[in-house]
Amino acid sequence: MNGIFILAHAPLAQAFRASALHVFPDCGDYVFALDVQPNVPPEESLAGARIAMAQLGTSHTLVLTDVFGATPCNVAQKLVDGVNSKLIAGLNLPMLLRVLTYRHEPLDALVARAVAGGAQGVMQVAITAPQNQVKKPHDQNHHDHQQ
Repeated sequence: MNGIFILAHAPLAQAFRASALHVFPDCGDYVFALDVQPNVPPEESLAGARIAMAQLGTSHTLVLTDVFGATPCNVAQKLVDGVNSKLIAGLNLPMLLRVLTYRHEPLDALVARAVAGGAQGVMQVAITAPQNQVKKPHDQNHHDHQQ
């Protein structure tokens, strides 16, 4: 089974883990979160991340971070090896829930599921239900929402 390591700006990592435990109460043993604190040197965050990743005790780990180019992602880039661990930046809750749903799949397949889940979880939502919206003359059975 894959380990899931969330590395994000404080307090997001712990908040994402708590949300994951709310939906999947049995995932506590393989989901670890490390909040990167402000004003902590990246080297110190990296040392803590290495300890945390070792504590997961899994042969494969998916590392999820919040913002590409920010300190948590930069730390995570030094942490992953690309073979036994993979890194995805841009974590959102739909991505995390997709990862937990398919956590038993091979790491490369899990990466693909995570990216798809994250992207599919972002959408503009209509204020009223689509069936109650007034059609515009040029709409020709076109719906902007997807299910």
